[in-house]
Amino acid sequence: MPLVNTKKMLEDAKKNKYAVGAFNIHNLETLKAVVKAAAEMKSPLILQTTPGTIKHAGEDYIAAMAKVASEKYDIPIALHLDHGNSFDLVVKCIRAGYTSVMIDGSELSYEQNVELTKKVVEVAHAAGVTVEAELGSIVGVEDDMYVKEDKSAFTDPKMAADFVEKTGVDSLAIAIGTAHGMYKGEVKLDFERLKEIASLVDIPLVLHGASGVPDELVKKAIALGICKLNIATELKIPFANAIKEVFKNNPDESDPRKFLAPGEKAIEEVVKEKIKLFGCGGKA
Repeated sequence: MPLVNTKKMLEDAKKNKYAVGAFNIHNLETLKAVVKAAAEMKSPLILQTTPGTIKHAGEDYIAAMAKVASEKYDIPIALHLDHGNSFDLVVKCIRAGYTSVMIDGSELSYEQNVELTKKVVEVAHAAGVTVEAELGSIVGVEDDMYVKEDKSAFTDPKMAADFVEKTGVDSLAIAIGTAHGMYKGEVKLDFERLKEIASLVDIPLVLHGASGVPDELVKKAIALGICKLNIATELKIPFANAIKEVFKNNPDESDPRKFLAPGEKAIEEVVKEKIKLFGCGGKA
């Protein structure tokens, strides 16, 4: 089937108390692994790329690969821009064939974030593309973006309600204590804040920085209203480790097919486990 936007899949997740996995991909191998695993699990799927990945691979190449994958498998697949950092990049991705975009104005003032998000919503909706925005800052590192813990700001529930009303955004990424990258200490999520946001906001809520969050906390977050979970680092590490293992056993290996295939397989296994955890298996 053709690529779809995230509206229907996230609304269904919200209604039926599960979450859709949004997996960051970087090249053909990582894309193939994620799609194959989702198809085997009969799960809806969000493929996503950061500005750094787009700079590396090109939005046109990525969109072409995603289009081929969506036509190959009978599951709903959305292609999503993760942490879009400018209006221009959003437009480039929409023109290339992305079906969903995130505009990240969380580093801006509240008023500037509202203004930028409204502008993106207007353009994206005209093209049938869904929009995710972010309110609050998530600590850690994502591409070139680094937020120190002492500068992080959790999402204000009343501000979230005002933001959604003013912008018309389709989904909202909130900050309740997760972090980009892998955690160094105990994960503590502000579930009371999540409850309040969910009671005031009537659109699907998104949790970034889900890599390394204990399963029981993930399940609780989904039960309280999280409909999309982003996974990036937990795919990169096994992919890299599998490739390292090949070179450990055969330092002179030069055939990319021989060292990339084990990395691809490692990602498949992680994606299957995440789909089980999120409850989206069989929901395609």
